[in-house]
Amino acid sequence: MIRSCITLLLMCSVWAFAAHAEQKLHVDHYDIHYMALPSTFIAPTVAQTYGIQRSRYLALVNIVVIDTDATSPSYVPVEINGIATNLLEARFKLKFREIREGHTIYYLAQLPYRESEEINFDLSIKSQGKLNTKLNFTQQFFND
Repeated sequence: MIRSCITLLLMCSVWAFAAHAEQKLHVDHYDIHYMALPSTFIAPTVAQTYGIQRSRYLALVNIVVIDTDATSPSYVPVEINGIATNLLEARFKLKFREIREGHTIYYLAQLPYRESEEINFDLSIKSQGKLNTKLNFTQQFFND
């Protein structure tokens, strides 16, 4: 069951990356992969498994940090704090939760949005003194 959920989530991730091109920040020997998409892009069974609320007005932010310096790339546990701001300067504090499945670690947060809304994300990502960086990106959301 968990493997099928991982597969579905990864398929959604691949589809989202293909639709929006890969979003990655390279810092030292870390690759920070990030995406934000409408929560309705996630399959209902996957959403239920991970406690993701699906709605036409809720977005999902996914962050993954990979150490590329290791003999084989490895996922890195991090602390993420962030704020999402729309063009009217309404701010939303993002609460990321860590999901671990085997060696895979990723971080999810949800936030509300309105039709055709553009949101600026300002994140701080830290990992035990090894990584301390800012990640800023903008994503426009549409209702499906």
